[in-house]
Amino acid sequence: MQSLRMIENWPVPTAAAAVVRADGSVAGSYGPLEHRFPLASVTKPLAAYAALLAVEEGAVELDEPAGPEGSTVRHLLAHTSGLAFDEQRAMAAPGTRRIYSNAGFEALGDHITKATDIPFAQYLHEAVLAPLGMTATELPGSPAKDGVSTVADLIRFAAELQAPRLLAPQTLAAATQVVFPGLAGVLPGYGHQKPNDWGLGFEIRDGKSPHWTGASSSPRTFGHFGQSGTFLWVDPDAGAACVALADRAFGPWAIEVWPPLTDAVLAELAETV
Repeated sequence: MQSLRMIENWPVPTAAAAVVRADGSVAGSYGPLEHRFPLASVTKPLAAYAALLAVEEGAVELDEPAGPEGSTVRHLLAHTSGLAFDEQRAMAAPGTRRIYSNAGFEALGDHITKATDIPFAQYLHEAVLAPLGMTATELPGSPAKDGVSTVADLIRFAAELQAPRLLAPQTLAAATQVVFPGLAGVLPGYGHQKPNDWGLGFEIRDGKSPHWTGASSSPRTFGHFGQSGTFLWVDPDAGAACVALADRAFGPWAIEVWPPLTDAVLAELAETV
C-alpha cells in the first residue's frame, strides 16, 4: 500500500506499519516488521484479551470483585474502577467516572495471577501469544504498559481481533462495544472527552474529537495507542486494521501525522474494494 510509505517522513528513528484485512490477509506493510518496539499502552489490548480468555475459561468473572472496594473485573477493564492513573488510590466511586488507569490494569493482572496461580505474563503467553504464534512478543513488567512486540506479531493479533479463534465472537463483540456509556473523562494526550467511551480494554472511537485515528474512521473503530509512539486500530466498517510502531515518545509529532496516515489508508482500502 502506497499510503504506508508516509511513515518515511515521520520524525522518528525507526517506524514500521501494516494493514490487515478482515480475512487476515496483509493488505500492505512497510518498514522493519521484525524490529522489536516498546508498546507502552498498546500492551493493554493484549492484557485485556488474556483477561477475557480467563473469563471464558471460568477462572474469573466480569462482575466479581477486583480492585478497590465496589469495583469488579469489568470496571478495571473499562477504566471505571475509580483508581488513579498511576497509583493504587481511589479517586471516584466505581462506575461513576472514566479515569484512565495504569493502576487498574496492574490490579487486574494481580487479580488474574491470584485466581489462576499463574504469573500474569506467563498467563498472557500461554493464553494469547503462543497460540497466535507471537514469538517476538513478551511482557517483562506491567500489564498496563510494558509489552514489547513487532509489527509482524501484531499483524497476527490484528487478524485475531477481526476473526477471533481464541475467543468466542460474541465475547469480543461485547468487549468492543461501549461499556458504562455516557461517562466523561480525559483521553491521554487529547484532553477531556464527553463521553469518553471505552469497551473492555479497547478504546472506542465514537465521535471523539480530537482523536488519534482519522477523520474518516468509523465510530465503531476500536483499538489503542501508546505513549511510546505506537497504535493499533480496527475499523469494522472498513474491514481492516492498522498497526504502526515507532520508537519516539508520543507528542505533537504523533498528533500531526497519525490521522493523515489513517485517512490515507482508509482511502486506499476503499479504492481497492
